[in-house]
Amino acid sequence: MLPASITNVQAAGDPADGERLARQWCAACHVVADDQTNGTEAVPSFTEIAKTRGFNEATLTGFLADPHPKMPDMSLTNREISNLASYILSRGN
Repeated sequence: MLPASITNVQAAGDPADGERLARQWCAACHVVADDQTNGTEAVPSFTEIAKTRGFNEATLTGFLADPHPKMPDMSLTNREISNLASYILSRGN
C-alpha cells in the first residue's frame, strides 16, 4: 500500500522505453497512460503512484526489483527497472 501525498521526482532512466514496458507488463492492472480507459479498480494508476509522497526513484526501483505477492515477477533488468521508474515518475508532472 502506498502513502497518499504528493511529490515530483525524475528518475534517470529512459521514460519512452519505460512506457513500452508499462504497456507490456503493467496495463492489465494499472492505468499507465492517458489513452488507457481502465485498469483494475483496487490498483493505483501510474499518475497516483507518481504523486505519492515519499515514493521517489529509490523507493520505486526497490519496489519494482523486489517481487511481491500482488505483482507478477517480471524479471526486469536493472536498466528496465530504471526506465520503468522514470516513466512512472514522469506521470506526476
